[in-house]
Amino acid sequence: MSSKLIQPPPMAASREAISRRTGNAKMLLPFINLNGKTLSFSDNPFRLRPMCIGKVTEQSSASSPNEQQVEEEEEEDITVSQIKEELYEALQGINRGVFGVKSDKKAEIEGLVKLLECRNPTPEPTGELDKIGGCWKLIYSTITVLGSKRTKLGLRDFVSLGDLLQEIDIAQGKTVHVLKFDVRGLNLHDGEFRIVANFKIISKTSVEITYESSTIMPDQLMNIFKKNMNLLLGIFNPEGLFEISYLDEDLQVGRDGKGNVFVLEKSEES
Repeated sequence: MSSKLIQPPPMAASREAISRRTGNAKMLLPFINLNGKTLSFSDNPFRLRPMCIGKVTEQSSASSPNEQQVEEEEEEDITVSQIKEELYEALQGINRGVFGVKSDKKAEIEGLVKLLECRNPTPEPTGELDKIGGCWKLIYSTITVLGSKRTKLGLRDFVSLGDLLQEIDIAQGKTVHVLKFDVRGLNLHDGEFRIVANFKIISKTSVEITYESSTIMPDQLMNIFKKNMNLLLGIFNPEGLFEISYLDEDLQVGRDGKGNVFVLEKSEES
């Protein structure tokens, strides 16, 4: 299968201004009750996504009022296209973050994600289902497969993790998560792990996802993973609350009830 990646148009981004902006944004964490359970929107007055709260810049002897004004104007002039260009560049060479990301790189990516969320052109995404439906390709996630988990799943040398796709059928209220694999040594060019789930809208920004079934194809691949199916499903099962915190025609950002961040781009692959 081939996939057409939708990249943002080339544009000279203001790195310095973006860096300052990410340093001035604050995040509100999901509200957790005393039992450690993430509360639903009916119980929780806070949203899962970061709230954009301005930080007052204190005047120092090293900066004049005119310099501060220029800095503020530069921050306001940063466009979504520039932020997306910086984000795509930051995501280069990290394999979607699945096998871990250095802390400084992770902070850079999440800072850019927060900038996008503060400029969300679709504040009520579940009311614009035409933008949500179709196939999306994961390009970044804070979900990781590390250490013994990676070894047990054979994801070091024997099995390569390919594309991670999300196919959303609005009419049926279903979502299919597809993990593609390349297995060396079994004459298999590819295989896949499919997780089928249902979803229902619970707010203007959120859906509740319910697991339905999962399958691995072909059978040879099932023989590899059958001892660790629970581990594989535990890592990639999408079940639970999912909030869409940014959505445009070709990029989607979401956060689940566990605080994980997902960045997906629209794909023609299915």
